Amino acid sequence: MLLAFVPRLFSLPILLLEDITRLFRGFPPRALRVSELTIGTAAVLLLFVLFGITRGRHFYRVRRETLYFPDLPEAFDGFTLTQISDVHSGSFTNAAGVQKGLDLVNAQHSDIILFTGDLVNNQAAEMDRWIPAFAGLKASMGKFSVLGNHDYGDYMQWATPGAKQDNLNRLKQVHADIGFRLLLNESILLQKGGQSITLAGVENWGKGGFHQYGDLQKATGNVRDDAFKILMSHDPSHWEAVTLDHHQPIHLTLAGHTHGMQFGIELFGFKWSPIKYVYKQWAGLYGRNGRFLYVNRGFGFLGLKGRIGMWPEVAVMTLRRGPGFSSS
Repeated sequence: MLLAFVPRLFSLPILLLEDITRLFRGFPPRALRVSELTIGTAAVLLLFVLFGITRGRHFYRVRRETLYFPDLPEAFDGFTLTQISDVHSGSFTNAAGVQKGLDLVNAQHSDIILFTGDLVNNQAAEMDRWIPAFAGLKASMGKFSVLGNHDYGDYMQWATPGAKQDNLNRLKQVHADIGFRLLLNESILLQKGGQSITLAGVENWGKGGFHQYGDLQKATGNVRDDAFKILMSHDPSHWEAVTLDHHQPIHLTLAGHTHGMQFGIELFGFKWSPIKYVYKQWAGLYGRNGRFLYVNRGFGFLGLKGRIGMWPEVAVMTLRRGPGFSSS
């Protein structure tokens, strides 16, 4: 469908524009140059789609952001974190391709690695093959994670409610097996140089029919109001619906979930995907009143067995102490 649809989508407007001009000229024969341009455009787009389907699923890109906060503790000036999201291990088949992405994560040498949910498609057993590879991720100050909407097993039929719960319990153990501290509506302190920042993680909270297991109030119940806070929350809709109005300021929220729809265009600062009509914040960095949300485009894939224009992502953020602004 994509091979047929995408080239037509972008080449037909060329013919349409020419037809409008021909209408006022008595419909002369179509210009050869316009036909050549149309065929060339379709050919380039066909190759682009073919690349996305065959190679795009492991065409990992590192995206970097530097974020400035006036109240960041001095000891954390220059602190780095690497975020991955939406692994969807049940979709993987290429061990070398997956390892390529994991090696890229380790190559960032960040202080912490954060995973923002959807480790599997449905079942914890999907990760069995990949546990050794993901256990190889390393960060000097630890690895931390939250659950995503797919991790609860809500999208398949289980023999009994107990079987579903057993699967979730097993998945929680998998997070431990790969060395990630799973945060379930809770927070911890990251300490450095005698100072600290708070890392909080909520269970999945989504709009539009998605379950709302997340509890930000519980996660920050024992956190000082003036603490510097980073929040992991799988679904970006949580940011506007809950986080921005939370009585304690959340300096940086990290999310995923959208995958950038695994299809779109990002060129020269222009960014578009059909998912933007579903999620207001759907890929990259967003800011409001000194608070930031970063939506990761995802490490894996689901449904579409590839990525076209919205490449799999390793996000690296550097925190700096200073006037509030950001730079890519």
